[in-house]
Amino acid sequence: MESYSYRREIPVSGEYDVIVAGGGPAGLAAAVSAAREGASTLLVERHGVLGGNLTVGHVCPLLGSVSQGTMFDEISELLTHDHPGRPVMVTRNGRELPVDPEEAKIKLTRLVASSGAGVMLCTVVSDVVMEGNRVTGLVLTGPGGMFAVRGRVIVDATGDGQVAYLAGAEYYFGRESDGRVQPVTIEFVVSNVDESRAITAWGGSDPVRLPSGREYRELCREKQAAGELPENVSIVRLHSTCRPGERAVNTTQLNGINTLDPLELGRAEAGLREQVLQCLEFLRKYVPGYERCELKSSAYVLGVRETRRIKGDYTITDADVEQGKRHPDVVVHNAWFLIDIHNPSGAGQAEGYSQPAKPYDIPYGVMLPEGIEGLLTAGRCISGTHRAHASYRVMAICIAMGEAAGAAAALSARCNTTPRALGAAAVQELLVSRGIDLFS
Repeated sequence: MESYSYRREIPVSGEYDVIVAGGGPAGLAAAVSAAREGASTLLVERHGVLGGNLTVGHVCPLLGSVSQGTMFDEISELLTHDHPGRPVMVTRNGRELPVDPEEAKIKLTRLVASSGAGVMLCTVVSDVVMEGNRVTGLVLTGPGGMFAVRGRVIVDATGDGQVAYLAGAEYYFGRESDGRVQPVTIEFVVSNVDESRAITAWGGSDPVRLPSGREYRELCREKQAAGELPENVSIVRLHSTCRPGERAVNTTQLNGINTLDPLELGRAEAGLREQVLQCLEFLRKYVPGYERCELKSSAYVLGVRETRRIKGDYTITDADVEQGKRHPDVVVHNAWFLIDIHNPSGAGQAEGYSQPAKPYDIPYGVMLPEGIEGLLTAGRCISGTHRAHASYRVMAICIAMGEAAGAAAALSARCNTTPRALGAAAVQELLVSRGIDLFS
């Protein structure tokens, strides 16, 4: 491959105690957590709005659970406050918390602003500034061009582990057998649904029946085989939203997409938009109550489930999740979601259906990239196996991870040390003082 040697001088626009890269659920929680500790904090987001998959990704409902007292409780209350009495579904997936992406854009922006954190939007991480093996700043590209910011501690909440990758950290990618990652999706919302007849369906193992008595999942498989649903769509998931007459649809699927390649992102976008139309036609034609449903809105970014998992001082294993392992350096307690592996090489679930998990700990070591100082990871890019990642990647757990990473970053800056040298005990003390349950 041809290459260029590129050199230029760029301005340094500021210096902060904590810089958080990525404004999704983990990143915004990290920024708020750090700023509330009095750290000068900068949140850098590549899109024009905060929230990541919670907003621009249209992911609804919020899934997963953690112990009491984390910022997930606060954000859950914030996003559901204006919808009292709206029923919360409890399924095999656990509690399904419906949120409105448009409301979330406003409320999450207010949350971050009220913390005192600064926010840069439409700004991407282009490179890192290193002193030895320590990350001391980021090279950013915004609407005005390239510039740099210095930070005493950096939190990588980019999802892709972009900061850690640029710093030279080792990483895992895809499942261990063949490197394949979970598929990408574009989520969307349909309106004009007849609630007197319409079903909800949370997954391929949901035995919900149509008014005729036929199992809905059988209908989906039949129409997939007949070519009336996309090739790898064997279930059209239909989740209730905050409003009657709507469903959030999580079903489109493309396999074999490396979302670190911009050309593949473009190919996925084109293919998945066509799948949205195909799924709409299926609903109108075959599912009672959806005959007149309309496309209300859709994600404006791909729903990416899996890319890099940055190798840390500890790696969460399959057994940790299956057996509910406790860790002495716990920073997120009682994390729980099913092992939910959307098939990397076909339709449905990779293991037939989502597999059980027991509430487990997220230890501090998974947030510390091996061999790199001054940097924490939070969200789906922490250190874990492919199967473990399929559980901890959901938003409730990511929010709690972000809060812990932000607390650790603020403490490290205050103590003029690195997150690794700081150690877990100081982070635990701060989190417990906030009312977070880490040890019950």
